[in-house]
Amino acid sequence: MRPTFQFLLAVQFVSFGFTQSVLAAAEPNVVILFTDDQGTLDANCYGSTDLYTPAMDDLAAKGIRFTQAYAHAVCCPSRALLLTGRHPQRSGIVNWAQGPRNGNQTGTNLPVEEITLAEVLKENGYRTALFGKWHLGARDGHGPIDQGFEVFFGHLGGFIDNYRHYFLHGRGFHDLYDQKTEIYRQGEYFPDMVTTRALDYIEKHHAEPFFLYVAFNIPHYPEQPDHQFDSRYEHLEMPRQSYARMVSTVDNRMGAILKKLDDVGVRENTIVVFMSDNGHSAEDKAPIDIDDHTSGFPKGHYYSANGGGGNTGKWIGHKGQFLEGGIRVPAILSFPAKLPQGIVRDQAVIAADWFPTVLDLCGIAHPNVELDGRSVLPIIDSADAPSSHKVLHWGWARNWAVREGSWKLIGQDDAPKQLVNLEGAEPERTNYLNEKPELVARLLRMHLDWVNEVTPSR
Repeated sequence: MRPTFQFLLAVQFVSFGFTQSVLAAAEPNVVILFTDDQGTLDANCYGSTDLYTPAMDDLAAKGIRFTQAYAHAVCCPSRALLLTGRHPQRSGIVNWAQGPRNGNQTGTNLPVEEITLAEVLKENGYRTALFGKWHLGARDGHGPIDQGFEVFFGHLGGFIDNYRHYFLHGRGFHDLYDQKTEIYRQGEYFPDMVTTRALDYIEKHHAEPFFLYVAFNIPHYPEQPDHQFDSRYEHLEMPRQSYARMVSTVDNRMGAILKKLDDVGVRENTIVVFMSDNGHSAEDKAPIDIDDHTSGFPKGHYYSANGGGGNTGKWIGHKGQFLEGGIRVPAILSFPAKLPQGIVRDQAVIAADWFPTVLDLCGIAHPNVELDGRSVLPIIDSADAPSSHKVLHWGWARNWAVREGSWKLIGQDDAPKQLVNLEGAEPERTNYLNEKPELVARLLRMHLDWVNEVTPSR
């Protein structure tokens, strides 16, 4: 039986000091806005004053902005962290997820045994929907509809052209689905399709508790922006110019969703989580190199990320790396009816933390599984509270990283490759691997112990 929302909320907020928020008129809605390849500081409110991001800035003004928020180095494990609250190693998401639903079915899929945030909320009376990017496996039986989402519209693989809706690597494949049905809507702009579905969903379900996960496919390449932002950034050099247009494009769509929450009168009682899945892409892949590509694009068509464009400030690194620029991302939590507004927290948080945080704010008991995420409510209550993560771990394919304090060890297989430090004006630029062998040995042992803990026996 589900514990009463009012009772659990009272216990939660009294224990964390939010006594003014004990009583709730209704169960809160939950909206997660997950952007794709948005880099470490790539919002105006994070110090990138060359960017126009009014929606993200307003969200920060109405919530808590986290300066040390970690996702993962690439798309798939970040989405596993977010939706399960667990390290992706526990669910086997340690390499690329299966791309096409039909044809070549290589790659991993999120096991149906994993309990997603959508499943927990659905079991507790929430309507659930995902619009946008799934990227946790395309095999039938392992998609969004099989993992707690009542409604799904979007693509199952890593990225698509925004107008033709084809994945473009290799020979490519078409990737656009409504529920489990493949659909063809060539010529329609995918970010607008996703936003329209989200707006319609809010309009239809605003009188009942809902969980809306909007997994934008941008600013990830292909960099096909809303042209209203062309002139705003014409003074910027490439590749920043192209990338900035994409950031403003996704911000604009976020703004439309937030405005809709206001228009139907539910914004105050809606938990909004905003985060990126990893750092900015520095990819500059060769263009399509075959004739008769499935998308219809000609040989020579370029669709990659122009080699970069993101802002990491003093940090270095990018998507695909365990340096800060690859894993430290923008993140904001807003719940105007219950949480403080316009504050900043510097403690380390991870994408898995949203799972228990959302359940605590909704007054729902945690599922009976090992969660690696921890509620962020204690650090919201006090800027002096320690992070719940004394040690941070990442692992993807053969590569991994472990961080304790300001030290981070990065390795491949069982071999450490870099020992870096996060302090100072130029963090992570010096490799201390040969200077601190005892520290390297200790961090390596911590990593190996962690691998043993989170890798299920097969």
